[in-house]
Amino acid sequence: MQYSQVCLHTFGYALPPKVLTSNAIEERLAPVYERLKLPAGRLELMSGIRERRFWEPGTRPSDGAALAGKKVLQKADLDPKSIECLIFTSVSRDMMEPATASFVHDKLGLAADCLIFDISNACLGFLDGMVMLANMIELGQVKNGLIVAGETAEELVESTIQLLLADTTLTRKKIKPAFASLTIGSGSVALYMCSGNEDMDRPQLVRGAWKANTKHSDLCQGTASGNATTLMNTNSEELLVRGVETAHATWQEFASISGWRADDVDRFFCHQVGSAHAKLLFENLGLDHNKNFETLAVLGNVGSVSAPITLAMAIEQGKFQPGQKGAMLGIGSGINCLMLGVEW
Repeated sequence: MQYSQVCLHTFGYALPPKVLTSNAIEERLAPVYERLKLPAGRLELMSGIRERRFWEPGTRPSDGAALAGKKVLQKADLDPKSIECLIFTSVSRDMMEPATASFVHDKLGLAADCLIFDISNACLGFLDGMVMLANMIELGQVKNGLIVAGETAEELVESTIQLLLADTTLTRKKIKPAFASLTIGSGSVALYMCSGNEDMDRPQLVRGAWKANTKHSDLCQGTASGNATTLMNTNSEELLVRGVETAHATWQEFASISGWRADDVDRFFCHQVGSAHAKLLFENLGLDHNKNFETLAVLGNVGSVSAPITLAMAIEQGKFQPGQKGAMLGIGSGINCLMLGVEW
């Protein structure tokens, strides 16, 4: 998959105001740690996550997504009525129906003839949204569009803590499937994409590759629809192995053309799960870990927001600049993988 006229014009993001450290989570889980004789600092040590951010109570995914969308509109000096397509891409959503995109559309004051819909694909949703919008731009169906995501981790983390405190039968082995839920954080990001050319002083979406490995779709599963409590059950160790396995196959295709091999890429922007995952991923793919721009320690795993907000921050901090190539590496439960090449 290759693109010739898709511009990543402007990113915007919003960080929730409340900071929750891994140490604070462990303090709440002190009875569990004491009973199972778990060492303090285990959560940060195993995940590489020092803190994550939470929204104020009552904040919905559409609220966070709209905050990021407004920042894009202001930053790029765009008339909201000029947006031709809006795609909402989070794991989190306001409700089953209507599409969360409808609430974001209303909050942003977009036009009635703006095409709106949700895309759901676990943590790969935003990258899938980029592909969908890029395809429409290449085909001439739209000239521009806005992709938004707003993740809300508060209920998942709180319900996981409550479960661990209430279940006195837990063992060190039984606690593992819930551990990944404590790494999740909240946040939002938005991206304005438009038709462009190589002369524009903006990053261009150039290529992409993907693979699916769905026989392992049981390794990370959320609560079934209709349940009152949000919980996740994750086989972290096997998910790590199978995720990297799928990523390796995807990278072989992504890097199969000249100009996009490991040495050609200046920066990597990954969906960030944990430090062990990043280490194994880069070792397995033969990539230089020093080229990986990370936000994991301070944001945690922000679901679909993770990879795009990392790219947005790299641009903001001057870590990704004109003349460079970047690769967005996404792995989602399912398992499926999507990699996108960006050239500036």
